[in-house]
Amino acid sequence: MQLLTEPVSPTLYEAPAATRRTEFTVSSGDVTLAARAWGDPARPTVVLVHGYPDNSEVWDAVAGLLAHDFHVIAYDVRGAGQSTAPKGTAAYRLGKLTDDFIAVIDAVSPNRAVHLVAHDWGSIQGWEFVTEERLRGRIASYTSCSGPCLDHVAYWIRARLLRPTPRSIGKLLGQLVRSWYVLLFHLPVLPGVTWRVWLGRAWPRVLRRVEKTQIAPRPTQTQDGVRGVSLYRANFIRCLFTPRKRYAHAPVQVIVPTQDKYVSPALSEDLSRWVPQYWRRELTARHWLPVTHPEQMARMVRELVDHTEGGAEPDTLQRARMDAARRPLSGKLAVVTGAGSGIGRCIALEFAKQGAAVVAVDIDTASAERTATLARLSGCQAYARKADVGSAEQMEGLADWVGTDLGGADIVVNNAGIGMAGGVLDTSTQDWERILHVNLWGVIHGSRLFARQMVKRGNGGHIINTASAAAFAPSRDLPAYATTKAAVLMLSECMRGELAAHGIGVSAICPGFAETGIMASTQYVGASAQEQDRMRQKATRLYQMRGLQPETVAKAALRAVLRNKPVVAIGIEAHSMRFISRYMPGLSRVIARIGMVPR
Repeated sequence: MQLLTEPVSPTLYEAPAATRRTEFTVSSGDVTLAARAWGDPARPTVVLVHGYPDNSEVWDAVAGLLAHDFHVIAYDVRGAGQSTAPKGTAAYRLGKLTDDFIAVIDAVSPNRAVHLVAHDWGSIQGWEFVTEERLRGRIASYTSCSGPCLDHVAYWIRARLLRPTPRSIGKLLGQLVRSWYVLLFHLPVLPGVTWRVWLGRAWPRVLRRVEKTQIAPRPTQTQDGVRGVSLYRANFIRCLFTPRKRYAHAPVQVIVPTQDKYVSPALSEDLSRWVPQYWRRELTARHWLPVTHPEQMARMVRELVDHTEGGAEPDTLQRARMDAARRPLSGKLAVVTGAGSGIGRCIALEFAKQGAAVVAVDIDTASAERTATLARLSGCQAYARKADVGSAEQMEGLADWVGTDLGGADIVVNNAGIGMAGGVLDTSTQDWERILHVNLWGVIHGSRLFARQMVKRGNGGHIINTASAAAFAPSRDLPAYATTKAAVLMLSECMRGELAAHGIGVSAICPGFAETGIMASTQYVGASAQEQDRMRQKATRLYQMRGLQPETVAKAALRAVLRNKPVVAIGIEAHSMRFISRYMPGLSRVIARIGMVPR
């Protein structure tokens, strides 16, 4: 293979500055590939492969960010940009594209394995490269975005047809709807005419309106669209109907834009069958991630490359590691307040059991440590932190630590709370300040600070706020407690509407009379110390007789995350109170007159 610069120069690999771009060409059989290089050739080489109907310019922002640390190469695949466009559909088969990739890495890094990064159709190619025996030992790592292995897709479809369930068929139909354009590209004449008549000129406008993505017009756009159709015609039917078993021989990281209109996140859920070392990372973004989120994509690529080159595996990457027995919350970090006991502890342990790393937060350090220790028995990372949730300063410190040291939270459970009973006339200003400090301000601080962090990260997330069945019904004996829980419910509904556009779900869980230990510490305002002890003991016995376990509440919280449920009533009393308050408010007001405090 002959490597040529434009103009020809023997100093192509003399460590150009990170911001300097060098253009050159590589020969692959009868095809000439146009390529560009950034950064120091002495550093590890990262090769970027673009998709359809793009050319290598789609990588400009990502390449600029990576070039400070790596030798970065991007090339126009055959038929795109300034590269040769061979004649005939067979010239675009994956085997030919593999030949091109080998020619490029032989030219730029003949003696050292490269790190492959690919998007869209480039990612489909990338899966061919990383499963091709000719390239064993030549690829150090592979980061894939928005492009599956066609052979893996064929097996994925077969598995859902052979063992159909409503959920699996729903995912299959969802992907088929996303793939409408594949059928279009197999029609004769129409795709080429569409590109030539109007789509080539209109493409930047189409992306801006449909994908909210800004790209600049380029001279080769029409031809890139016309010629690239051959990629689909040469490979899709052959791979989907006669799939090969393709096993990756290098570590693979899959970046999943959850708002991708063309590639379903479901396609990358069970890749552990094909990939021994596999990380899966979700990002709340649309399809053209290299253009819309270059900083996040470059950071993820850098973390995998550094780790593959011998560096420590950062927490963010470690949490994204998948295994054959992938759990629903694998790769997630959950922050749980009030995690030292009761519902908070059970939620932390349930989430750890389902694969999440957990930060157990409590005002009691020893209790938080105990929860973290129990969570680690599930094989996941766990941390303990002390914080007064009602303190803005302490919660800001917690959020800053989670963001800086752990990479940010994916799930936040604002669970810390206290109980208080007694009428309004007996509840002092100090009593109100105390319960508002924990039950309401604690939720406000946790929701506001971590929601802001989630929005900034762009990875989506979920916030759970623990309200109560008392949020649905007035009570003469629980005015302070019910007021805070009703406020939590309304806050959750408001935030859900605000954060939906950022891919962040918000749920309020409303347990009934759960046996959590809260009754043993509930304050009965206006009562003597002796009377409080007696009422606490009686209330605790009543809750024990009810038998609603905190583990049940924890499982409901898990369902709220997995199904993005807005309000979750837990227990017959919670469902009854919600029904009565909604459909029989008069009865609710009558019940409010009945004393609920044990005497």
